[in-house]
Amino acid sequence: MDERDILIVGAGTAGLTAAIYVQRAGRHAVIYEKSAPGGQIVTANEIQNYPGFVSVNGADFAYRLYEQAAGLGAEFISEEVLEIIPEKNSVTVRTAGGSRTGRALIYAAGASHRKLGLPEEEKLIGKGISFCANCDGAFFRNKRVAVNGGGNTALDDAIYLSRMASEVYLIHRRKEYRAEEALQKQIAEVPNIHPVLDTVITGLKETDGHLSGLHLQNKESGEETELSADGLFLAIGMKPETNLLRGIVDLDEAGYIRAGEDTCTNVPNIFAAGDVRAKKIRQLTTAAADGTAAAIQAAAL
Repeated sequence: MDERDILIVGAGTAGLTAAIYVQRAGRHAVIYEKSAPGGQIVTANEIQNYPGFVSVNGADFAYRLYEQAAGLGAEFISEEVLEIIPEKNSVTVRTAGGSRTGRALIYAAGASHRKLGLPEEEKLIGKGISFCANCDGAFFRNKRVAVNGGGNTALDDAIYLSRMASEVYLIHRRKEYRAEEALQKQIAEVPNIHPVLDTVITGLKETDGHLSGLHLQNKESGEETELSADGLFLAIGMKPETNLLRGIVDLDEAGYIRAGEDTCTNVPNIFAAGDVRAKKIRQLTTAAADGTAAAIQAAAL
């Protein structure tokens, strides 16, 4: 084991930020990423909510982070991590290509959004379909949008979008929303939020490469309708990529890693950064903050 090595799983915003800080602290960052560096942000057509950038393409933003980390000497291993083995003063990561042991592990594998599973969905992500109202809501000012989901996140998104979109259609597959009562009362008082209950999205309409409408079906009556919409915000849950740490660190009931703002887990040399960490707010800036905190904690060991 090289005493300088700090292993990082995941090369999204949190992982790449961690790598930058690890390198600047005089340690050596070894980053594992099974796909292209950058994480979910790579698919964003435009980012307008990261300080210092008025507007930047998601892929460009990710590449700049990667280039900065690589330029400082971070090592990238393009393999899927198969196993994590914690020991008292070290952590070992195993892939199909071999094993590597480091002083600490920063786990920043992210979380994946649950999707509808419709044929045209993937190609319309970033072209009308979004998973983040706070990130992309401003692009739909004075336009018609739909939110799919019935929990707190969906209702929060609808309220947020109602301040800029002309109309917001809140679609949920059940007869009632499952969000907190206070939120349900709040949306009832917003005139441009329209509840669409007991309804599922069965298809997507595309015009000139952009989402233009939704095909809906009422679950009770079977009636099929079409809703004109410029945007669709999916709020049907996320799945944290934490299976590798199950039984190693404490997870909450949804599978997120229990760690505070210092990113420390119940295992002294394992740190959780970004979307895998149990927290309320998940943004690019908070991912970068987690990566910073985790790197500083790990480098101090």
